[in-house]
Amino acid sequence: MLQRIGVLLLLATLVVSCATHDQFSRGQVGLATGGALGALIGQAVGGDTGSTLAGLAIGGVLGYIVGNEMDKADQARVARTMEYTPSYQSTSWVNPDTGRQYSVTPQPAYVVQDPRYAEKRVCRDAEIQAVIDGRLETVRTTACRTPTGEWVLQN
Repeated sequence: MLQRIGVLLLLATLVVSCATHDQFSRGQVGLATGGALGALIGQAVGGDTGSTLAGLAIGGVLGYIVGNEMDKADQARVARTMEYTPSYQSTSWVNPDTGRQYSVTPQPAYVVQDPRYAEKRVCRDAEIQAVIDGRLETVRTTACRTPTGEWVLQN
């Protein structure tokens, strides 16, 4: 049962990761996924509408909390890597909550004119490797520094 829940959470995260960063946070994904799983568990345990709604509420809140915290921890590590790691050198870590292993290898910085802002932005491409449930996943992405200095993944 727990393995199925993990697979569903992973699938939901992968689907939302295809969207832009501004559309959904991991907290929102956790809210939706936790709510759906909580509703399923509530229905399986209680077998009535009240149990389903209680599972939806509890699962949604717990999913949001877990998703939001994972987002902060992993995004902070990616941002530090983009800010301080020399090009072509990898930074690796293990998320203590999920046990997932990450390795980020940034490329040289470059400047782009962003139509949303009057000024130019510094961006870096990067390769992110993650070991999730024993499987290696590789993603190529871009992070750009916002006018406030925060590094934000673009895709």
